Amino acid sequence: MNKLYIGIDPGKSGGVAIIYDDNLYASKCPDTVHDMVEELKVPLEMMAIPKSKAVIELVHSMPGNGVKSMFTFGQNYGTWLGIMAALKIPYDIVPPGKWMKHNGTMPKDKKDRKNKLKQLAQQAWPTHRITLATADAVLIAMYCRDMDR
Repeated sequence: MNKLYIGIDPGKSGGVAIIYDDNLYASKCPDTVHDMVEELKVPLEMMAIPKSKAVIELVHSMPGNGVKSMFTFGQNYGTWLGIMAALKIPYDIVPPGKWMKHNGTMPKDKKDRKNKLKQLAQQAWPTHRITLATADAVLIAMYCRDMDR
């Protein structure tokens, strides 16, 4: 049975990716709750997929992050959890280190790590335009698919 695999990087500059068979849809995280719901609801309805599964990256505050940015970060995370529940999509919450380790050793420097993740996602989907905003979500969706096999 075919499944739709969803990867969510809930950060404000994060993204959402959906893999179905050999197809990929990825976009930057929408700005509104309504748009976040539509980002998943429309593909689910269009493809009439009977089963789907998601992985949402576990987020937490980091030293040096501002209060406002952390509030927004947590708000997006909670919104995605609510959307999964409302759409009845089973999901796992996975820490960044777990899905990243699935892709091999990562550089310690954040900028180098982000560029490596983008490169890995682009190599996996050479006909798609992968951005820094969508790369993590794409790799999270791939992790979701790989863990379901």
